[in-house]
Amino acid sequence: MNNLAPKLTPDQYEKNFSEIHLAFTRNQAVAEANRCLYCYDSPCMKACPTHIDISTFIKKIATENLKGSAKTILESNWIALTCAKACPVEVLCEGACVYNERGEKPIEIGRLQRYAIDWYFKHGMPQLFTPAPKNGKSVGIIGAGPSGLACAAELALMGYDVTIYEGKKLAGGLDTWGIAPYKMSYEDSLKEVKLVENFGVKIKTGVWIGEDLSIQDLERRHDAIFIGVGLDTSPDLKIPGEDLKGMHDALEFIEKVTTRKWSSVDVGKRVAVIGAGNTAIDAATEAKRLGAEQVMIIYRRSESEMPAYHYEYELAKQDGIVFYFLTAPKKIIGSNGVVERMECIKMKLGTPDVKGRRVPEPIPSSEFHIPVDMIIKSIGQKPAEQFLSQISNLKTQNGKVVVDFETMQTSNPKYFAGGDCINGGKEVVNAAADGKRAAHGIDKFIFGK
Repeated sequence: MNNLAPKLTPDQYEKNFSEIHLAFTRNQAVAEANRCLYCYDSPCMKACPTHIDISTFIKKIATENLKGSAKTILESNWIALTCAKACPVEVLCEGACVYNERGEKPIEIGRLQRYAIDWYFKHGMPQLFTPAPKNGKSVGIIGAGPSGLACAAELALMGYDVTIYEGKKLAGGLDTWGIAPYKMSYEDSLKEVKLVENFGVKIKTGVWIGEDLSIQDLERRHDAIFIGVGLDTSPDLKIPGEDLKGMHDALEFIEKVTTRKWSSVDVGKRVAVIGAGNTAIDAATEAKRLGAEQVMIIYRRSESEMPAYHYEYELAKQDGIVFYFLTAPKKIIGSNGVVERMECIKMKLGTPDVKGRRVPEPIPSSEFHIPVDMIIKSIGQKPAEQFLSQISNLKTQNGKVVVDFETMQTSNPKYFAGGDCINGGKEVVNAAADGKRAAHGIDKFIFGK
Protein backbone atom coordinates (compact mmCIF):
# COMPACT_ATOMS: atom_id res chain seq x y z
CA MET A 1 0.00 0.00 0.00
CA ASN A 2 1.40 3.41 -0.98
CA ASN A 3 1.53 5.68 2.05
CA LEU A 4 2.79 8.73 0.14
CA ALA A 5 0.61 11.65 -0.85
CA PRO A 6 0.05 11.87 -4.62
CA LYS A 7 2.22 14.37 -6.50
CA LEU A 8 0.66 17.67 -7.54
CA THR A 9 0.94 19.43 -10.88
CA PRO A 10 3.66 22.07 -11.32
CA ASP A 11 0.98 24.77 -11.34
CA GLN A 12 -0.47 23.50 -8.05
CA TYR A 13 2.95 23.53 -6.40
CA GLU A 14 3.60 27.08 -7.61
CA LYS A 15 0.23 28.22 -6.32
CA ASN A 16 0.67 26.53 -2.94
CA PHE A 17 4.14 28.01 -2.40
CA SER A 18 3.53 31.46 -3.85
CA GLU A 19 4.44 34.40 -1.62
CA ILE A 20 1.98 35.16 1.15
CA HIS A 21 2.83 38.86 1.27
CA LEU A 22 3.08 40.47 -2.14
CA ALA A 23 5.42 43.34 -2.86
CA PHE A 24 4.05 46.88 -2.77
CA THR A 25 3.45 48.68 -6.03
CA ARG A 26 4.94 52.16 -6.33
CA ASN A 27 1.63 53.83 -5.49
CA GLN A 28 0.96 51.51 -2.56
CA ALA A 29 4.44 52.10 -1.11
CA VAL A 30 4.23 55.90 -1.38
CA ALA A 31 0.74 55.93 0.13
CA GLU A 32 1.79 53.69 3.02
CA ALA A 33 4.99 55.70 3.61
CA ASN A 34 2.94 58.89 3.86
CA ARG A 35 1.00 57.41 6.77
CA CYS A 36 4.18 57.46 8.91
CA LEU A 37 4.05 60.07 11.67
CA TYR A 38 7.86 60.36 11.91
CA CYS A 39 7.67 59.97 15.69
CA TYR A 40 10.31 61.92 17.61
CA ASP A 41 11.10 58.94 19.86
CA SER A 42 10.79 56.26 17.11
CA PRO A 43 9.49 53.31 19.18
CA CYS A 44 9.77 51.16 16.05
CA MET A 45 13.50 51.89 15.80
CA LYS A 46 14.01 50.94 19.45
CA ALA A 47 12.11 47.68 18.93
CA CYS A 48 14.36 46.64 16.01
CA PRO A 49 17.43 44.70 17.25
CA THR A 50 19.52 46.36 14.49
CA HIS A 51 18.01 49.80 15.27
CA ILE A 52 17.32 50.80 11.67
CA ASP A 53 16.30 54.47 11.41
CA ILE A 54 12.84 53.38 10.29
CA SER A 55 11.15 56.78 10.19
CA THR A 56 13.92 58.15 7.98
CA PHE A 57 13.95 55.30 5.46
CA ILE A 58 10.15 55.51 5.22
CA LYS A 59 10.26 59.27 4.69
CA LYS A 60 12.71 58.73 1.84
CA ILE A 61 10.27 56.28 0.23
CA ALA A 62 7.57 58.96 0.51
CA THR A 63 9.80 61.34 -1.44
CA GLU A 64 10.75 58.50 -3.84
CA ASN A 65 14.42 58.60 -2.84
CA LEU A 66 14.76 54.81 -2.92
CA LYS A 67 18.54 54.79 -3.15
CA GLY A 68 18.72 56.91 -0.01
CA SER A 69 16.13 54.70 1.67
CA ALA A 70 18.12 51.56 0.92
CA LYS A 71 21.29 53.18 2.24
CA THR A 72 19.58 54.14 5.50
CA ILE A 73 18.46 50.54 5.96
CA LEU A 74 21.78 48.91 5.06
CA GLU A 75 23.73 51.23 7.35
CA SER A 76 22.16 49.27 10.20
CA ASN A 77 21.31 45.87 8.75
CA TRP A 78 23.20 43.93 6.07
CA ILE A 79 20.52 41.19 5.99
CA ALA A 80 17.73 43.63 5.23
CA LEU A 81 15.83 41.68 2.56
CA THR A 82 15.56 38.52 4.65
CA CYS A 83 14.48 40.58 7.64
CA ALA A 84 11.89 42.43 5.57
CA LYS A 85 10.32 39.17 4.49
CA ALA A 86 10.87 36.79 7.39
CA CYS A 87 11.09 38.95 10.53
CA PRO A 88 8.25 38.68 13.07
CA VAL A 89 7.49 42.37 12.50
CA GLU A 90 4.20 42.08 14.38
CA VAL A 91 6.12 41.61 17.64
CA LEU A 92 9.06 43.89 16.78
CA CYS A 93 8.91 47.14 14.78
CA GLU A 94 5.27 47.00 13.71
CA GLY A 95 4.27 45.82 17.15
CA ALA A 96 5.80 49.01 18.58
CA CYS A 97 4.12 51.35 16.05
CA VAL A 98 2.12 54.12 17.77
CA TYR A 99 -0.86 53.41 15.53
CA ASN A 100 -1.50 50.30 17.64
CA GLU A 101 -2.26 52.51 20.64
CA ARG A 102 -4.82 54.37 18.54
CA GLY A 103 -6.52 51.15 17.51
CA GLU A 104 -5.39 51.62 13.91
CA LYS A 105 -3.39 49.43 11.56
CA PRO A 106 0.37 49.86 12.15
CA ILE A 107 2.63 51.04 9.36
CA GLU A 108 3.63 48.05 7.20
CA ILE A 109 7.31 48.54 7.94
CA GLY A 110 8.40 45.12 6.68
CA ARG A 111 6.80 45.56 3.25
CA LEU A 112 8.19 49.10 2.96
CA GLN A 113 11.67 47.85 3.81
CA ARG A 114 11.27 45.15 1.18
CA TYR A 115 10.18 47.77 -1.37
CA ALA A 116 13.36 49.81 -0.87
CA ILE A 117 15.72 46.80 -0.78
CA ASP A 118 14.03 45.15 -3.78
CA TRP A 119 14.67 48.37 -5.68
CA TYR A 120 18.32 48.27 -4.64
CA PHE A 121 18.88 44.73 -5.91
CA LYS A 122 16.83 45.23 -9.09
CA HIS A 123 19.02 48.23 -9.94
CA GLY A 124 22.24 46.23 -9.70
CA MET A 125 23.28 47.15 -6.14
CA PRO A 126 24.50 50.70 -6.86
CA GLN A 127 27.48 51.66 -4.71
CA LEU A 128 26.35 53.19 -1.44
CA PHE A 129 29.45 52.66 0.69
CA THR A 130 33.17 53.12 0.09
CA PRO A 131 35.46 50.64 1.89
CA ALA A 132 38.30 52.08 3.96
CA PRO A 133 41.88 51.47 2.74
CA LYS A 134 43.21 48.00 3.57
CA ASN A 135 44.64 47.90 7.09
CA GLY A 136 46.74 44.75 6.66
CA LYS A 137 44.71 42.66 9.08
CA SER A 138 42.76 39.49 8.37
CA VAL A 139 39.65 38.00 9.97
CA GLY A 140 38.28 34.48 9.48
CA ILE A 141 34.58 33.81 9.89
CA ILE A 142 33.19 30.35 10.59
CA GLY A 143 29.74 30.07 9.03
CA ALA A 144 28.06 32.06 6.26
CA GLY A 145 24.77 32.56 8.05
CA PRO A 146 23.30 35.99 8.86
CA SER A 147 25.66 36.76 11.76
CA GLY A 148 28.74 35.76 9.74
CA LEU A 149 27.64 37.74 6.68
CA ALA A 150 26.85 40.83 8.75
CA CYS A 151 30.20 40.65 10.55
CA ALA A 152 32.04 40.16 7.23
CA ALA A 153 30.34 43.11 5.50
CA GLU A 154 31.08 45.48 8.37
CA LEU A 155 34.71 44.38 8.65
CA ALA A 156 35.32 44.62 4.90
CA LEU A 157 34.13 48.22 4.89
CA MET A 158 36.54 48.90 7.74
CA GLY A 159 39.52 47.75 5.65
CA TYR A 160 39.93 44.13 6.75
CA ASP A 161 40.65 41.14 4.55
CA VAL A 162 37.79 38.78 5.38
CA THR A 163 37.30 35.12 4.52
CA ILE A 164 34.15 33.18 5.38
CA TYR A 165 34.33 29.39 5.68
CA GLU A 166 31.02 27.62 5.04
CA GLY A 167 30.46 23.88 5.10
CA LYS A 168 27.41 23.78 2.84
CA LYS A 169 27.54 24.26 -0.92
CA LEU A 170 25.63 27.55 -0.75
CA ALA A 171 26.18 30.43 1.69
CA GLY A 172 23.42 32.12 3.67
CA GLY A 173 22.83 29.66 6.50
CA LEU A 174 19.21 29.17 7.52
CA ASP A 175 18.26 32.20 5.40
CA THR A 176 19.09 30.05 2.37
CA TRP A 177 18.15 26.61 3.65
CA GLY A 178 15.63 27.05 6.46
CA ILE A 179 12.90 29.55 5.57
CA ALA A 180 9.63 28.44 3.98
CA PRO A 181 9.47 29.46 0.29
CA TYR A 182 6.11 31.19 0.70
CA LYS A 183 7.90 33.66 2.98
CA MET A 184 11.03 34.15 0.88
CA SER A 185 13.03 32.23 -1.71
CA TYR A 186 16.58 31.03 -1.28
CA GLU A 187 17.48 33.27 -4.23
CA ASP A 188 16.67 36.28 -2.02
CA SER A 189 19.22 35.08 0.53
CA LEU A 190 21.83 34.63 -2.18
CA LYS A 191 21.36 38.28 -3.21
CA GLU A 192 22.56 39.25 0.27
CA VAL A 193 25.49 36.88 -0.07
CA LYS A 194 26.40 38.61 -3.34
CA LEU A 195 26.18 42.01 -1.65
CA VAL A 196 28.73 40.91 0.96
CA GLU A 197 31.00 39.46 -1.71
CA ASN A 198 30.87 42.79 -3.56
CA PHE A 199 32.70 44.35 -0.60
CA GLY A 200 35.64 42.04 -1.29
CA VAL A 201 34.74 39.28 1.17
CA LYS A 202 35.95 35.83 0.11
CA ILE A 203 33.47 33.01 0.76
CA LYS A 204 34.80 29.45 0.67
CA THR A 205 31.91 26.97 0.58
CA GLY A 206 32.23 23.23 1.15
CA VAL A 207 34.85 23.85 3.83
CA TRP A 208 34.18 22.40 7.29
CA ILE A 209 36.41 23.88 9.97
CA GLY A 210 37.94 21.13 12.07
CA GLU A 211 37.74 18.69 9.15
CA ASP A 212 38.81 20.29 5.85
CA LEU A 213 40.76 23.03 7.63
CA SER A 214 42.07 22.62 11.16
CA ILE A 215 41.46 25.08 13.96
CA GLN A 216 45.22 25.59 14.22
CA ASP A 217 45.56 26.48 10.54
CA LEU A 218 42.62 28.88 10.85
CA GLU A 219 44.26 30.61 13.79
CA ARG A 220 47.56 30.94 11.92
CA ARG A 221 45.84 32.54 8.93
CA HIS A 222 43.84 35.21 10.75
CA ASP A 223 44.30 37.93 13.39
CA ALA A 224 40.81 37.31 14.79
CA ILE A 225 38.03 34.77 14.23
CA PHE A 226 34.26 35.08 14.39
CA ILE A 227 32.12 32.04 15.25
CA GLY A 228 28.74 32.05 13.53
CA VAL A 229 28.05 28.32 13.39
CA GLY A 230 24.43 28.37 14.53
CA LEU A 231 23.18 25.17 16.14
CA ASP A 232 23.61 21.47 15.47
CA THR A 233 21.01 18.78 14.69
CA SER A 234 17.83 18.13 16.69
CA PRO A 235 18.10 15.97 19.80
CA ASP A 236 16.56 12.48 19.86
CA LEU A 237 13.02 11.96 21.13
CA LYS A 238 14.34 9.02 23.19
CA ILE A 239 11.28 6.88 22.55
CA PRO A 240 10.94 3.41 20.96
CA GLY A 241 10.59 3.29 17.19
CA GLU A 242 12.53 6.47 16.48
CA ASP A 243 14.70 4.64 13.95
CA LEU A 244 11.78 3.60 11.71
CA LYS A 245 11.59 4.78 8.10
CA GLY A 246 9.30 7.79 7.86
CA MET A 247 10.97 9.77 10.67
CA HIS A 248 12.40 13.12 9.53
CA ASP A 249 14.15 16.14 11.01
CA ALA A 250 12.28 19.40 10.45
CA LEU A 251 15.21 21.45 9.17
CA GLU A 252 16.32 18.67 6.83
CA PHE A 253 12.75 18.46 5.49
CA ILE A 254 12.51 22.24 5.05
CA GLU A 255 15.90 22.28 3.31
CA LYS A 256 14.56 19.90 0.66
CA VAL A 257 11.54 22.14 0.12
CA THR A 258 13.57 25.36 -0.25
CA THR A 259 15.24 24.02 -3.41
CA ARG A 260 11.83 24.39 -5.12
CA LYS A 261 12.08 20.92 -6.65
CA TRP A 262 8.64 20.22 -5.26
CA SER A 263 7.91 16.90 -6.97
CA SER A 264 11.15 15.37 -5.67
CA VAL A 265 10.06 15.80 -2.02
CA ASP A 266 8.08 12.83 -0.76
CA VAL A 267 5.43 13.50 1.86
CA GLY A 268 3.09 11.14 3.68
CA LYS A 269 -0.68 11.24 3.47
CA ARG A 270 -0.95 11.66 7.26
CA VAL A 271 1.88 13.69 8.75
CA ALA A 272 2.60 14.42 12.41
CA VAL A 273 4.97 17.22 13.44
CA ILE A 274 6.32 17.00 16.98
CA GLY A 275 6.89 20.44 18.48
CA ALA A 276 5.16 23.81 18.22
CA GLY A 277 7.81 26.41 17.45
CA ASN A 278 8.04 28.49 14.30
CA THR A 279 10.10 25.79 12.56
CA ALA A 280 7.44 23.20 13.39
CA ILE A 281 4.79 25.46 11.84
CA ASP A 282 6.90 25.86 8.69
CA ALA A 283 7.35 22.09 8.38
CA ALA A 284 3.64 21.44 8.94
CA THR A 285 2.40 24.02 6.44
CA GLU A 286 4.95 22.87 3.87
CA ALA A 287 3.83 19.26 4.23
CA LYS A 288 0.25 20.37 3.72
CA ARG A 289 1.15 22.44 0.66
CA LEU A 290 3.05 19.47 -0.79
CA GLY A 291 -0.19 17.50 -0.81
CA ALA A 292 -0.49 15.75 2.57
CA GLU A 293 -4.13 14.94 3.30
CA GLN A 294 -3.86 15.58 7.02
CA VAL A 295 -1.14 17.28 9.05
CA MET A 296 -1.07 17.34 12.85
CA ILE A 297 1.09 19.19 15.35
CA ILE A 298 1.77 17.31 18.59
CA TYR A 299 2.73 19.54 21.53
CA ARG A 300 3.17 18.52 25.14
CA ARG A 301 2.18 21.90 26.59
CA SER A 302 -0.89 24.09 26.13
CA GLU A 303 -1.81 26.51 23.36
CA SER A 304 -0.86 29.54 25.47
CA GLU A 305 2.67 28.18 25.95
CA MET A 306 3.53 27.26 22.37
CA PRO A 307 6.73 28.99 21.23
CA ALA A 308 5.43 29.83 17.75
CA TYR A 309 4.32 33.39 17.11
CA HIS A 310 0.60 34.08 16.94
CA TYR A 311 0.85 34.91 13.24
CA GLU A 312 2.45 31.53 12.50
CA TYR A 313 -0.24 29.75 14.54
CA GLU A 314 -3.02 31.50 12.61
CA LEU A 315 -1.31 30.63 9.32
CA ALA A 316 -1.21 26.95 10.29
CA LYS A 317 -4.89 26.94 11.24
CA GLN A 318 -5.78 28.56 7.92
CA ASP A 319 -3.92 25.72 6.19
CA GLY A 320 -6.02 23.18 8.06
CA ILE A 321 -3.32 21.96 10.45
CA VAL A 322 -4.79 20.01 13.40
CA PHE A 323 -3.28 20.74 16.84
CA TYR A 324 -2.98 18.17 19.61
CA PHE A 325 -2.12 20.20 22.70
CA LEU A 326 -1.10 18.63 26.04
CA THR A 327 -0.06 15.53 24.10
CA ALA A 328 3.31 13.80 23.98
CA PRO A 329 4.60 10.96 21.78
CA LYS A 330 5.33 7.81 23.75
CA LYS A 331 6.15 5.23 21.08
CA ILE A 332 6.49 5.03 17.28
CA ILE A 333 4.93 1.85 15.90
CA GLY A 334 5.41 0.36 12.45
CA SER A 335 5.75 -2.80 10.39
CA ASN A 336 8.44 -3.85 7.94
CA GLY A 337 10.57 -1.04 9.32
CA VAL A 338 8.12 1.70 8.28
CA VAL A 339 6.12 4.12 10.48
CA GLU A 340 2.41 3.25 10.74
CA ARG A 341 1.13 4.92 13.89
CA MET A 342 2.21 6.84 16.95
CA GLU A 343 1.24 6.08 20.52
CA CYS A 344 0.67 9.31 22.43
CA ILE A 345 -0.22 10.14 25.99
CA LYS A 346 -2.24 13.02 27.37
CA MET A 347 -0.41 15.51 29.57
CA LYS A 348 -1.27 17.93 32.35
CA LEU A 349 0.70 20.96 33.52
CA GLY A 350 2.31 20.62 36.92
CA THR A 351 4.39 22.99 39.05
CA PRO A 352 6.59 25.66 37.39
CA ASP A 353 10.24 24.90 36.66
CA VAL A 354 13.20 27.23 37.28
CA LYS A 355 12.21 29.28 34.21
CA GLY A 356 8.63 29.66 35.44
CA ARG A 357 7.10 27.28 32.89
CA ARG A 358 4.75 24.65 34.27
CA VAL A 359 6.19 21.20 33.73
CA PRO A 360 4.07 18.83 31.60
CA GLU A 361 3.29 15.54 33.35
CA PRO A 362 1.74 12.41 31.79
CA ILE A 363 -1.81 11.46 32.77
CA PRO A 364 -1.80 7.74 33.69
CA SER A 365 -3.74 5.39 31.39
CA SER A 366 -4.47 8.15 28.85
CA GLU A 367 -2.60 6.58 25.92
CA PHE A 368 -4.12 6.68 22.45
CA HIS A 369 -2.93 5.97 18.90
CA ILE A 370 -2.73 8.27 15.86
CA PRO A 371 -2.30 6.67 12.41
CA VAL A 372 0.63 8.38 10.61
CA ASP A 373 2.73 7.78 7.51
CA MET A 374 5.39 10.38 8.29
CA ILE A 375 6.69 12.03 11.46
CA ILE A 376 8.68 15.28 11.44
CA LYS A 377 10.68 16.04 14.57
CA SER A 378 10.92 19.74 15.48
CA ILE A 379 11.98 19.95 19.11
CA GLY A 380 14.76 22.47 18.76
CA GLN A 381 18.43 22.00 17.95
CA LYS A 382 21.39 20.96 20.04
CA PRO A 383 24.36 23.30 20.50
CA ALA A 384 27.39 22.49 18.33
CA GLU A 385 29.32 21.31 21.38
CA GLN A 386 31.54 18.83 19.55
CA PHE A 387 32.83 21.54 17.23
CA LEU A 388 33.13 24.20 19.94
CA SER A 389 35.16 21.85 22.15
CA GLN A 390 37.98 21.97 19.59
CA ILE A 391 38.65 25.66 20.36
CA SER A 392 40.94 26.10 23.34
CA ASN A 393 39.84 28.16 26.35
CA LEU A 394 36.37 28.72 24.90
CA LYS A 395 33.82 29.01 27.68
CA THR A 396 30.33 27.67 27.09
CA GLN A 397 27.25 27.51 29.28
CA ASN A 398 24.53 24.95 28.56
CA GLY A 399 26.25 24.46 25.21
CA LYS A 400 26.06 28.14 24.24
CA VAL A 401 29.16 30.26 23.70
CA VAL A 402 29.63 32.83 26.45
CA VAL A 403 30.42 36.34 25.17
CA ASP A 404 30.81 39.89 26.39
CA PHE A 405 27.64 41.33 24.86
CA GLU A 406 29.23 44.74 24.35
CA THR A 407 32.02 43.41 22.09
CA MET A 408 30.87 39.80 21.42
CA GLN A 409 34.34 38.61 22.51
CA THR A 410 34.62 35.12 23.98
CA SER A 411 36.81 33.84 26.81
CA ASN A 412 39.46 33.11 24.16
CA PRO A 413 40.33 36.72 23.21
CA LYS A 414 41.04 35.88 19.56
CA TYR A 415 37.50 34.56 19.08
CA PHE A 416 34.20 36.43 18.84
CA ALA A 417 30.76 34.91 18.35
CA GLY A 418 27.16 35.72 17.52
CA GLY A 419 23.83 34.33 16.37
CA ASP A 420 22.19 31.11 17.47
CA CYS A 421 25.40 29.66 18.95
CA ILE A 422 25.28 32.29 21.70
CA ASN A 423 21.52 32.66 22.22
CA GLY A 424 20.16 29.17 21.55
CA GLY A 425 18.07 30.25 18.58
CA LYS A 426 16.54 33.67 17.97
CA GLU A 427 15.59 35.68 14.90
CA VAL A 428 17.64 36.53 11.81
CA VAL A 429 17.62 40.19 12.85
CA ASN A 430 19.25 39.30 16.19
CA ALA A 431 22.01 37.45 14.35
CA ALA A 432 22.53 40.42 12.03
CA ALA A 433 22.86 42.73 15.03
CA ASP A 434 25.32 40.35 16.72
CA GLY A 435 27.54 40.16 13.65
CA LYS A 436 27.77 43.91 13.23
CA ARG A 437 28.52 44.44 16.92
CA ALA A 438 31.19 41.74 16.80
CA ALA A 439 32.91 43.48 13.86
CA HIS A 440 33.42 46.58 15.98
CA GLY A 441 34.53 44.41 18.91
CA ILE A 442 37.14 42.80 16.64
CA ASP A 443 38.35 46.21 15.46
CA LYS A 444 38.71 47.32 19.07
CA PHE A 445 40.61 44.11 19.94
CA ILE A 446 43.06 44.31 17.04
CA PHE A 447 43.81 48.02 17.17
CA GLY A 448 43.16 48.62 20.85
CA LYS A 449 40.58 51.32 20.18
